Amino acid sequence: MGGAGEVVRWGVPDPLPIARLRPKKAFGQNFLVNEGAIATIVGSALSSGAPRLLEIGPGPGVLTERLLVDGRPLWAVDLDPEACELLQGRFGDRPQFHLLQGDAVRIPLPVGEPWSVIGNLPYNAATPILARLLTEDIAWERMVLMFQLEVAQKLMGVPGTKAYGPLSVLAQLCARLTRLMKLGPGSFRPSPKVDSAVVLFEPRAEAPSLQERRALLIVLHRSFAHRRKTLANNWQGLLAGEALVNAGLAPALRAEALAPEAWLASTRALLKQHPEVFPSSCP
Repeated sequence: MGGAGEVVRWGVPDPLPIARLRPKKAFGQNFLVNEGAIATIVGSALSSGAPRLLEIGPGPGVLTERLLVDGRPLWAVDLDPEACELLQGRFGDRPQFHLLQGDAVRIPLPVGEPWSVIGNLPYNAATPILARLLTEDIAWERMVLMFQLEVAQKLMGVPGTKAYGPLSVLAQLCARLTRLMKLGPGSFRPSPKVDSAVVLFEPRAEAPSLQERRALLIVLHRSFAHRRKTLANNWQGLLAGEALVNAGLAPALRAEALAPEAWLASTRALLKQHPEVFPSSCP
């Protein structure tokens, strides 16, 4: 039995704020409790020279409280009303703390100077959140993000492997990726059924433009639509074999055979040669 003021959750008395927040499966919440991982994430994020911090999915605020010690303004984005109430109660009196309640996939973010982005991303929204950070006009100097291990492996996938796909190509063209650590289920409460990994993103100076990134995703999703089919089959009815060749895409190849740089070169060629492939928002 816990004493007065204690909350008993997951079978142990726990006075920490995490014990006051009920994890919700609908929000994909698994709260980080591994102190070593918390220190690594915070240290990596704060080593950035970015003037602002953006935390996605703060939950009970285990990362937030350590990030705030740095003194830089921090914007925290969370969809869970209960988490937002807890965060506001804990940190609302700190002038550098700003809370945004809403969906990180689409909530408007303050414009201005670059961010250092931190997030124990909700499992069910990690990919669209990352896609937004990579394809919208959101300036970031560094990102330190937690993913399911399978997603992290896709991000760092190499050509010719099952893990390699559109997410691999886009992420690797936009950033240098480093896997900082792998975490087992015991690092979280409640424990997920899968392993997780923390990935560091550092922007590439030669990264494609935002227009090229959006176009690239269109080309990649079409090309990888049926992984076991050739590019000619995946583009059938939209582009003929000759058009693919002129854009540097060998029709007989499968999409997984091409390196990220080749995909960017072919996308640039298609933007010039076949703008009809792309919606009006890309050119």
